Amino acid sequence: MVGLPKVWNYGNYSSDNYGAHSLAVRMGGLTVYFSYKTPIAYETLGDLVCSENYWSSTTGKHLNWIQPDKKQRIPNDVFNTQLIAELEKREKGGDLRCQ
Repeated sequence: MVGLPKVWNYGNYSSDNYGAHSLAVRMGGLTVYFSYKTPIAYETLGDLVCSENYWSSTTGKHLNWIQPDKKQRIPNDVFNTQLIAELEKREKGGDLRCQ
């Protein structure tokens, strides 16, 4: 069944005014976490892939909510390459259907 993507706030903001800056989007079996408009982590089949922070302290806070263990994070260029490969794989396999 094809449906809409699921979108939610993964953050811990006290005001909804800031919640739009920490969104997650689930499409099929893939969840992508955003800081503002930038993908910073993704999860598929229970595996979490998280970029290192080279942006700002706010994005660092978002990354800490997703993956507190900084040793588990990977360089951003590697992260981007892996996320693109995951999206291409899912696009070819038709697994970007929304739940």
